[in-house]
Amino acid sequence: MKCLKISFAALAVFSSIFYFYDLAYATATTHIWAPSTDTQGYGTGHITADVYIPVERSSDGSRPDTITNTGLTFGLLPFKKLNAEAGFDYKTGYGSLDSYPIYFNAKLAVPEGVFKGDFPYAEHLPAVAAGIYDVGTKIDKTDDNIIYIEAAKTVSVKGFSLGRFSAGYFGGNDKLLLNQDSAKDADGLLLAWERTMTEMSDKLWVCVEYQGTKSAYGALNLGFSWQFTPSTSVIFGYQFYNNRDLADTATLQVDINF
Repeated sequence: MKCLKISFAALAVFSSIFYFYDLAYATATTHIWAPSTDTQGYGTGHITADVYIPVERSSDGSRPDTITNTGLTFGLLPFKKLNAEAGFDYKTGYGSLDSYPIYFNAKLAVPEGVFKGDFPYAEHLPAVAAGIYDVGTKIDKTDDNIIYIEAAKTVSVKGFSLGRFSAGYFGGNDKLLLNQDSAKDADGLLLAWERTMTEMSDKLWVCVEYQGTKSAYGALNLGFSWQFTPSTSVIFGYQFYNNRDLADTATLQVDINF
């Protein structure tokens, strides 16, 4: 995907969301790492604090820095059938790029099941979302500009939940999303499976997700979450990068809703 196309698409997404609203700040709602079809509810806030810890050395023998990420999310739209969120992350651990630590994001989404009864078979429609994240403030340095579209559907068999399955596609700035050979590798699949393990506890959630490419975004992510209170949860995750020259990382994410 060409950088020019990404820039125009990014402008379109932000324009459509912020035309009627002042800018709100947020961390994009994700599964473990990659975006999900979920958004924050209208008028609700969400604070997140993430740490990505390398668990080994890279192929060149170096040990990557620990990445920290702090963000705040607000839901924007007061509609049942169309949701939105937007905002920023404050990231550090990228060396000289820490001089430009702000990364913006935004998302529009139609929740699963909201058209039930409006027309035949509407109850079978999946959730759908489109958005952008990691919109940095330094051109061709931090403006990864990841644009995505994704659908998600909860599947049950005879009343037993098999979980929610998500699939989508993303593309980013091909000057920055490169593989181990420094070749452009800027677009790929988004896949995820997630489930609340009600047989054990309503507080336990598990997830497997995949993001394509051999850029720094491409990884197989495994994780689980525990909800300590109605407003506080912690996600524990592990990232296996598609580019095996990169060091795998462990994730600790604390989420607070208000």
